[in-house]
Amino acid sequence: MILLQNMSYGFPGGDLLFHSIHLTIPSQTKSALVGSNGVGKSTLLKIMAREIQPLEGSITVKGDMYYVPQMFGNFDHLTIAECLKIDQKLNAFQKITNGEVDEEYFEILNDDWEIEERCQSALHEWKLEDVRLDQKLENLSGGQKTKVFLAGIQINTPDLILLDEPTNHLDLEGRKLLYSLIERTDAQVVMVSHDRTLLNLADTIFELSNQGISTYGGNYDFYVEQKEIEEEALHNDIHAKERALKKAKEKERETIERKQKLDARGKQKQEKSGVARIMMNTLRNNAEKNTSRLKGVHAEKISGISGDLRDLRSSLKNSDQMKVNFNDSCLHSGKILISAENINFKYGIETLWKDPVSLEIRSGERISIKGSNGSGKTTLLKMLLGNLNPSEGKMIRSEFNTIYVDQEYSLIGQDISVYEFAQEFNDGAMQESEVKTLLSRFLFGKEAWDKKCGVLSGGERLRLLLCGLSISSKAPDMIILDEPTNNLDLQNVEILTASIKDYKGTLLVISHDEIFLDEIGVEREIILD
Repeated sequence: MILLQNMSYGFPGGDLLFHSIHLTIPSQTKSALVGSNGVGKSTLLKIMAREIQPLEGSITVKGDMYYVPQMFGNFDHLTIAECLKIDQKLNAFQKITNGEVDEEYFEILNDDWEIEERCQSALHEWKLEDVRLDQKLENLSGGQKTKVFLAGIQINTPDLILLDEPTNHLDLEGRKLLYSLIERTDAQVVMVSHDRTLLNLADTIFELSNQGISTYGGNYDFYVEQKEIEEEALHNDIHAKERALKKAKEKERETIERKQKLDARGKQKQEKSGVARIMMNTLRNNAEKNTSRLKGVHAEKISGISGDLRDLRSSLKNSDQMKVNFNDSCLHSGKILISAENINFKYGIETLWKDPVSLEIRSGERISIKGSNGSGKTTLLKMLLGNLNPSEGKMIRSEFNTIYVDQEYSLIGQDISVYEFAQEFNDGAMQESEVKTLLSRFLFGKEAWDKKCGVLSGGERLRLLLCGLSISSKAPDMIILDEPTNNLDLQNVEILTASIKDYKGTLLVISHDEIFLDEIGVEREIILD
């Protein structure tokens, strides 16, 4: 069980990330933390894992806990056994089996006579047979590091599992192993992830926002349904407030006009009846005061409704306004763009693929490139882009323009400003004011125009790229996406999906996110062994 009471956290010298959070997560539940990038999901998970301390509040965690972090750089200098915190137990087991009977070794082992067997079994299940427990973590790939920490779940058999973006570096096979592990475990699970298949294994969704934590009793699909209902209710409230505002303004105009007519008639009567000038001035001043008071009453009412309307509109999702209106590609549908026959690539004397690759890519197709980690997906992309020549076989490329988007959005320079990058796409002489209007539509206000792109988050880089594509007068003939959703929160994945669905050109995608591939309409697969 996890109990957070009056929890607050902020960075030194900065604003609070979250304030006075209360959260209870019962034992033997599988739950997920969702929310926008930067709202504090990973930080809250680290507090649960006792990796960092809150500014105030208390935390209660019952049971043995195991934490899989998002980044592994702090562990690179350690052996795998040290990373999994089993080095002392393994050493004690070996000492005892070698005949040493020191009481200290028996205390450390704590009757866990199956520790070695569990290690071998877990490493085998995660396809890590060639990995030694005494080797340094730094020698492994990103996918292998993730698998090592996930194998540690089976080795440590905890009561509570905390997972921070566990699928980021996993191939499809690794993801399936993780899904199976989560489904069959009896341990309590709390996870932060943008993998919707994984999130659908949760029985409770906790949404972290600037307003605190909201609870949704169901999996991610249920959460999405509830958010859609809330969004519809929000739109209805906005429309009601808009009608109320219009009515209040009409009422104000009608009341003032009626008062002015009555005052004019009264003035005429007073003039005809010969009222003294001093009395006329007094009456006129009283009429002006009454009119001013009426205006004040209506202005206060209108201001209140306008404030409510601003608050409601600020709660709207931004995805609708950030859709890219792609122009059609100039290439006719079905044109052969790339033809490859029996291609392969050599690293030294070793060929990358056991069987040479032959393929044909035509204009307008939507293709996913699949394969396990190390199968050469990125190498194939480099050859398709013309940046790398095959060591064997024949490849023919037609003339077409391409945008290559990797998971770091590295086509966006580090030292260029947000406005300068947007202008790089301005091939149709769009006015400066129009460019800045589009930047604002993609949530880059005036204060962000001079910001260097190197400080942007993954979601901000996505929005800036989509803004650039909106500015361009011509859509690229081909878009290549290399793990585009890895560093995005769910809202930004939704924005990317909505934009790509409307793109009419050729699309090549490397992604292990099956839901994303389905939603963008992938038609066929190239599978590398």
